[in-house]
Amino acid sequence: MRWREIKHTKPKPKSKSGPTVTYADFRTRALAFVTDIFMIGIPITLLIMIVFGHDQMMNSAGGMDVLMNPAEAQKHAPNPYASMTQMLLYAVTFVLFWHKSGQTPGKKMMRIRVVDAATFRTASWGRLLLRFIGYFLSAFTLIGFFTGLFRRDGRALHDLISGTAVINA
Repeated sequence: MRWREIKHTKPKPKSKSGPTVTYADFRTRALAFVTDIFMIGIPITLLIMIVFGHDQMMNSAGGMDVLMNPAEAQKHAPNPYASMTQMLLYAVTFVLFWHKSGQTPGKKMMRIRVVDAATFRTASWGRLLLRFIGYFLSAFTLIGFFTGLFRRDGRALHDLISGTAVINA
């Protein structure tokens, strides 16, 4: 086998139950994530807008406002309860989907699932919550999401932090 072929093949670890497992690639994971933003993120945002008011969500200062014009951002400070409620709804929704079947709607569409990296079975509640928190670290550094491009197993920073993996279902 030529070195070029060896270098580009992903390892297929064997789980303890016998069958081989293949890791999901970056493109598949990214498409699943974008789909989840639309299928989970938009309904939650609309619910928050209904509960806390349209003006609160649309006219509040965002992260770039705080960085570029802090004085103006102080005039339009966001409602902290709206932000906390929105993040709590995201966390509950994602962690419930991951724990129930290992799949959010986007992951189900792309036929991939989140599992414990060591056992390839459903991850614990703690690992899944840590994975959700790790999303923010991955987003903050941006390179965290792209870590999977440089690893044979395709695991991103939030997967490494939480001890999870995304595999083909």
